[in-house]
Amino acid sequence: MRYKIDTLSLVVATLILAFTFCAPPAAGSRTLRVTDVAGRSVEAPANPQRVIAVGSGALRLLCYLDVADRVVGVESFEKKPFPGRSYMMAQPSLALLPAIGPGGPSQINRDPDLEAVLRLSPEAIFITAMEPPKADALQKRLGIPVVVLAYGKSGVGTFDETLGESLRLAGKILGQEKRAEAVVGFIEQCRRDLLARAERMADDRKPRIYVGGISLRGTQGIESTDADYPPLAWVNARNLAREAARGGHLFINRERLLAWNPDFLFIDAGGLTLIVQDCRRKPEFYRHLKAVGEKRSYLLYPFNNYSTNIETVIADAYAAGKLLYPETFSDIDLAQKCDEIYAFFLGKPVYGEMKKIFGDLGRVVDLNEAAQTP
Repeated sequence: MRYKIDTLSLVVATLILAFTFCAPPAAGSRTLRVTDVAGRSVEAPANPQRVIAVGSGALRLLCYLDVADRVVGVESFEKKPFPGRSYMMAQPSLALLPAIGPGGPSQINRDPDLEAVLRLSPEAIFITAMEPPKADALQKRLGIPVVVLAYGKSGVGTFDETLGESLRLAGKILGQEKRAEAVVGFIEQCRRDLLARAERMADDRKPRIYVGGISLRGTQGIESTDADYPPLAWVNARNLAREAARGGHLFINRERLLAWNPDFLFIDAGGLTLIVQDCRRKPEFYRHLKAVGEKRSYLLYPFNNYSTNIETVIADAYAAGKLLYPETFSDIDLAQKCDEIYAFFLGKPVYGEMKKIFGDLGRVVDLNEAAQTP
């Protein structure tokens, strides 16, 4: 009798296997062969419904593509309430998802928590800033497709045409091609609009600008600036940092800043507290800056927070344009424009929440008064 039962079980198992291999693929099992931005050939599932995002800015890109509801786990770093991370403001439920590893700048090019990832059974992993051999090894260990994305070729905190490539790639896999094209198109439309408005102003009438307080591996003070600062580049402003470097982040010594004595001072809100504290300690330095004395110091929002918040870059650019060229930006209601930008990228107009944290975008910063306030 025992022999007969085992034989019957074997026959049933064989029939099940035969049916499984002969049956048509289940819905959603189709795959795509794609080349990711690291140059890797990846066989990814078409239109996956369970995904995770690993690394600097990866989750933000999925939010841009309107697939936040498909994310099944996030890095612990994403759960921390960092001010200015607008995609988490728009999608607060993401912070309630299971953790898939620590994340954060110190974990760049490192694996997530493999056991935590496997428990969530994602169909695809989107990851940034990972070297191809490591991405291949991660994919092999997990048995889950790993797709490498990026914002730019120059490292974390920058973006270029690679951003569009990444959005289109992720959009193709996720069945969100139209949305990807809309996002890429919106960015380019804003850039062209900003430049067109700026071009109506003669170069010899453009004020000289310095932007300080830009974060780099943490908050920084007045000396921290950027020759490529996108909000200024997109309004073709006279960024004084370009006289010191062709591009990229740099630190300017105070003597040079005094020699420049810019017409306008823009302050990244991320560094505002440090700059106010510095003004209390060294008031004489700030009194020699005419932009401070004439109250032409203005606040812009920080946009580099676990890679670049593109929507905030654009909002900052419109604020800078309205301050520098009021005639050509006179039709722009800045608060309305900001809500339009945030709503397009994130599905929610979060300018009000940003304003609660940082104050009005483009507001005057009276450093002398702030330094005297307890």
